Amino acid sequence: QVQLVESGGGLVQAGGSLRLSCAASGRTLSTYTVGWFRQVPGKERESVAVIWWLGGSSVYADSVKGRFTISRDNAKNTVYLQMNSLKPEDTGDYYCAARYHGALKTAIAEFEHWGRGTQVTVSS
Repeated sequence: QVQLVESGGGLVQAGGSLRLSCAASGRTLSTYTVGWFRQVPGKERESVAVIWWLGGSSVYADSVKGRFTISRDNAKNTVYLQMNSLKPEDTGDYYCAARYHGALKTAIAEFEHWGRGTQVTVSS
């Protein structure tokens, strides 16, 4: 069983940057497809970015393309989400999730393991 812990959230002004980390324990994260999701109160959780376990291909929500980058550091058993040019609409709780040998898909149901989230607030 893999355990996921997110960190790196906080308060930032519009136009600023944050890097979120998803640190894994219990299993080798390089064998998992990992996704970042965000949720705003009253709205459904949505996919932000997903990185495939095999080869490192990734997919992004249209709203974050060109601004966010998902990456992994296998030596640190960690997946990152670099968020640049942040906008107030990026505000939310950000969660990482993983599926062992998962396909490169963005649906929430595809992911078995979830962290507890980290909060991101972007002020205008």
